[in-house]
Amino acid sequence: MPMTDWIERNRGHILVLIINLAVTGAALFWIQRPEEPQLQLLTSAAETPANPTPALPGTVRVDVTGAVINPDVYRLPTGSIVKDAIQAAGGPTADADLARINLAAELADQQQLRVPRVGETETSPITGAVDPRATTSASVTAIVNINRASIDELASLPGIGPELAQRIVEWRVTHGDFKRIEDIKQVRGIGDSIFERIKDRITVK
Repeated sequence: MPMTDWIERNRGHILVLIINLAVTGAALFWIQRPEEPQLQLLTSAAETPANPTPALPGTVRVDVTGAVINPDVYRLPTGSIVKDAIQAAGGPTADADLARINLAAELADQQQLRVPRVGETETSPITGAVDPRATTSASVTAIVNINRASIDELASLPGIGPELAQRIVEWRVTHGDFKRIEDIKQVRGIGDSIFERIKDRITVK
């Protein structure tokens, strides 16, 4: 049989075979070709800006002990005073001697604030970390200058209270500074009995 007749008769099979060989060859080439290295984008930690931690408002930690309702460690805003710490601790107890402390003194971080009781004698130093900048301790008796004291400071004196403190300030405005501590008895409502209670805790200097 002539070759041309055979090719003509099997042309379809031959075409299918050629296509199969081409597909198989292309597949083998694709599988065996060397892999191209993948590019990796590495970003160092230094190049990646971290989200900044929001700054906490300034605070001080104060250990409030002694004659308060809930003695504990409290975190208060920077600039808080002794009075704020006592209020945070639930307020003073009935036997608290607030006249012996300066309620307006500013608190320092890690300070221990001890509120004394009436009739209590301080026999041991305050414990705990106290900032050396803190010039006033809660257990040290505060002497009140009646010529310069605020209403709150005057009201902290035994037997005075807010009303008499207001009268003292008004007397100063009208008459000027007190010359002697005894002159405070010229304020209406302050007699000998109250003066005896406060005379060791006031000054005019």
